[in-house]
Amino acid sequence: MKINVNKPYLPSKDKYYQYINRIWENNHLTNFGPLSIELEQRLRDYLGVNNILLVSNGTLALQIAYKVLNIKNEVITSPFSFVATTSTLVWDCIQPRFCDIDQDSFCIDVNKIETLISNNTSAILPVHTFGNICNIEELENITAKHNIKLIFDAAHAFGVKYNNKSAFCYGDISTISFHATKLFHSVEGGALVFKDDNHLEYAKSIINFGLKNNIPEFVGINAKNSEFHAAMGLCVLDDISYIMEERERIWEYYYDNLKDDFKMQKLNKNATNNYHYFPILFETESKLLRYLDIFHKNEIFPRRYFYPSLEKMPYISIDDDCKVSQSIASRILCLPIYVGLDRVSQDLIIKILRTKE
Repeated sequence: MKINVNKPYLPSKDKYYQYINRIWENNHLTNFGPLSIELEQRLRDYLGVNNILLVSNGTLALQIAYKVLNIKNEVITSPFSFVATTSTLVWDCIQPRFCDIDQDSFCIDVNKIETLISNNTSAILPVHTFGNICNIEELENITAKHNIKLIFDAAHAFGVKYNNKSAFCYGDISTISFHATKLFHSVEGGALVFKDDNHLEYAKSIINFGLKNNIPEFVGINAKNSEFHAAMGLCVLDDISYIMEERERIWEYYYDNLKDDFKMQKLNKNATNNYHYFPILFETESKLLRYLDIFHKNEIFPRRYFYPSLEKMPYISIDDDCKVSQSIASRILCLPIYVGLDRVSQDLIIKILRTKE
């Protein structure tokens, strides 16, 4: 049986049909429908946040954040992330400047940021890498000192608490992904959490073509969530405790069996773990590739995530020095982790990894 790096969680069909039936009863498919409003409220309560706005995907969440905060010119970001963190900047004609990452946390190295700040810098865009929370205090100090914005790409940080409150509560905006591969998903979807009430109201208009009282006031886009996606989100949220418990069980079993054999990401001691990913670091890229070949022969498909380091993308014109990111990107592998991954499959993965060459 094929073992992929991820398997989207699918709730009970009967439960999903119950929510779908409400769509037929309401005859409301999109445009801030009752299920979308309910999901927004339930997420607000579950996460312990204010000012959350659902959108149609996490990539658009980033682009809306740039628009709301009037981000221009240059943004300092991490090269160790999914490509959308960088491509959204380039798409909006914003120049990414890449700050290397910390070799232990895999998050942006706060000690290297200020050397990149210039008169053109409008924001810092760090990533909570694999759900591991950045050095928030230092990032807030730097952005306050230089009077620039702080946007967190928090696509992986669903449910994580930092100092006993949601990780989404920090910075000017946190952006979230609800893609099918995430531990909480709505098939496709995303959200933004705003510090400022006014930013929320502005964003509501932006995602609805720039309309205010049904009159176009400024340039907007269509980024609204549909009722069908909200129905899936509500179903998955109903099961979120079970999902988190299962992922914790799988994550802990990997950790107990592999902690002495591989270097692993150092987690922020002031944050909780949402068990979203299980990355391991090989000594060399060639060793990773040899084991990857063995995995594939056994129908096991872990993922080189994130690879390559984003400053090496062909559409990037500035040659920022990110040697740590390049090294880690070449040697990292995310192991399969999803609800339903059985112990037999995990034991096979562990056995392969602990087999000496």
